[in-house]
Amino acid sequence: MLSDKDHSLPVAGESPNTSGAERFAIAIGALWFIGAGAFLVFGPDGGEGFDRAEFLLTAVTLLTPLAALFVGLASARSARIYRSEAAALRQSVDGLRKELVTDRDARTKIKQPDIDKKLDALMKATQKTEETVRATFTSARASGAPILPLAKGALEEAQPLLALGTPIDDLHPPISNKDLIRALNFPESDADKEGIAAMRAALKDRQARQVVHASQDILTLLSHDGIYMDDMRPDRARPELWRRFAKGERGKTIAALGGIRDRSSLALTSARMRNDAIFRDTAHHFLRRFDQLLQSFEETATDQEIASLTETRTARAFMLLGRVSGSFD
Repeated sequence: MLSDKDHSLPVAGESPNTSGAERFAIAIGALWFIGAGAFLVFGPDGGEGFDRAEFLLTAVTLLTPLAALFVGLASARSARIYRSEAAALRQSVDGLRKELVTDRDARTKIKQPDIDKKLDALMKATQKTEETVRATFTSARASGAPILPLAKGALEEAQPLLALGTPIDDLHPPISNKDLIRALNFPESDADKEGIAAMRAALKDRQARQVVHASQDILTLLSHDGIYMDDMRPDRARPELWRRFAKGERGKTIAALGGIRDRSSLALTSARMRNDAIFRDTAHHFLRRFDQLLQSFEETATDQEIASLTETRTARAFMLLGRVSGSFD
């Protein structure tokens, strides 16, 4: 942390030490003033008596160089003060920048364990849901009902099928908009019963589960660069713009959806998109999943529900990555 002394700047009107050049100029000016005064008092009058006009002209002639000298002296002094203040200001800004970087690093160290705990809890909940699905699938097989074979690793993309080809996801009612919004914001803690219940409901819905997993992956990667959605304060866009985007409209009229203005987060994300193939693929996968979800969500959601959706951590990640990747252009 910087002390008050580190942040202090020269006070306006404060008289700094006089330089040698200024002292020399003052001495020359004083000698000139004395000489000019002596000339006016004791100088020859030409034998014609006192002439006021001639006296004034002589005085102006003698004092003009003195005035010009002091104007130049004042300008040089002001310039020196401004340079001193600018140097102090640069030093203060550099100190503040170092302090902000230190605070951000400390905040990252504090938040990272919290993020890891939340993600671990979500992974455990996901595993429990998957085990339930497998148990249902196994009991159906034991009953002798004909079941179509599963593709390898198809829990997310192609769900297990029950007798007569009925997907297991179809046995569950579709997730409500309220639970979907709550799940896409992720539980705040282990004590967030509503958030955990909404997450369980989302993991039973195929499309919601895909978005939750994709969001979890990209939020984890973003946290490695110290980018957290809780720190984002995006500009809000009208629900009408989100509806038009969901229906396929693109261009300048939709650009307001990329309301993330944090320059450091945008720069870091853009660099990762260019240089990290894993991050880029994960980001595009997440953008595609959220876009598909938004298309179906928009059909039944009210304007208030769309506004609530855009406040979630998942939607903020979509705004950030959408702006970086040009999805709103």
